[in-house]
Amino acid sequence: MSDLFAPLSLARGPAMKNRFMLAPLTNRQSHSDGKVSDLDCHWLSMRASGGFGLTMTCGAYVLQNGQGFGEQLGIWSDDHVPGLKRLADEIRAAGSLSSVQLHHAGFRAGRDLIGEAPVGPIADAETGARAMTTAEVEEAVVAYAAAARRAELAGFDGVELHSAHGYLICAFLATNNDRDDGWGGSFAERRRFLDTIIAAVRDATGPNFQLGVRLSPERHSIDTREALELAQSLMTSGVVDYVDMSLWSCFETPVDPAFAEKPLIEWFSALPRGNCRLGVAGKIMSAADVRKCIDAGADFVLLGRGGILHHDFPNLVKADPNFTSKEMPVSREYLAGEGLGEPFIDYISAFPGFVEGGAPGSR
Repeated sequence: MSDLFAPLSLARGPAMKNRFMLAPLTNRQSHSDGKVSDLDCHWLSMRASGGFGLTMTCGAYVLQNGQGFGEQLGIWSDDHVPGLKRLADEIRAAGSLSSVQLHHAGFRAGRDLIGEAPVGPIADAETGARAMTTAEVEEAVVAYAAAARRAELAGFDGVELHSAHGYLICAFLATNNDRDDGWGGSFAERRRFLDTIIAAVRDATGPNFQLGVRLSPERHSIDTREALELAQSLMTSGVVDYVDMSLWSCFETPVDPAFAEKPLIEWFSALPRGNCRLGVAGKIMSAADVRKCIDAGADFVLLGRGGILHHDFPNLVKADPNFTSKEMPVSREYLAGEGLGEPFIDYISAFPGFVEGGAPGSR
């Protein structure tokens, strides 16, 4: 396991001290205005002190109409910077790199939270979303860049663009984005929103600021062939430091039968990546799972449920190459001991089989 704890250089900024990154996890622990809370700091600083090489925040919304969850972290105003600085300082003091995930919920924004209909690249009857105007698309690009600049001012090492799971950037990438104003239609036009945001973030931040991109390989009207093309082009572009593939389950085969011959992770780890690093997330719950992902060609892993259950997952793997995460469901008291606040525990209680007394089911 020694190579899992060797430093991992990134094209910009400091190296990760190991191959473990905390996945961006919705936790609903911030103040109602999006400002950082004591619960935010406690939850994330525990992960930083538990050995994670990079500790990432939940998705922080970049525009007020992009809020997807109650008590979501915000980064749409300069008023958020002081709290974010406290958070960045605490993560750094605990020995970890830091990143803010930049997020806009798009179709999935809560009407009750934003006080109006959600927006997306096209109108969506299911959610009641309306199509953004061309001016609004351009304003969103500016908002992402401004948010990245706030993260840098606060002292974070970088940001990640949430371009997965059907949220705004992902919705622009989707095959049903048929806009006719240059921001939809062909794949080149559908990815223009992401590409333009990347360029704007680079222009707004310094030369050592780290930039990652989270992608979905399928579902949400994402074409797997296009996802592979996008991931490869981003990794070889020289402007992205890491690509984070949210695979749901790393070793499942793709939904698209044309790609069913091997697991998702192997399709993406086989791509040329230049000086960019590739991370994977999806049901990584043990030291053996981590080892398998690295052996399959990933540069690092992102831990979601494993990071919730064990604030010191990396340290536990370092101490025991046979380490396996605690079985679920777990008690509320156990999760509180792992640094989760009551709002976070309430939120994950809705996930089947996670919390004792919560939604029934299995992981």
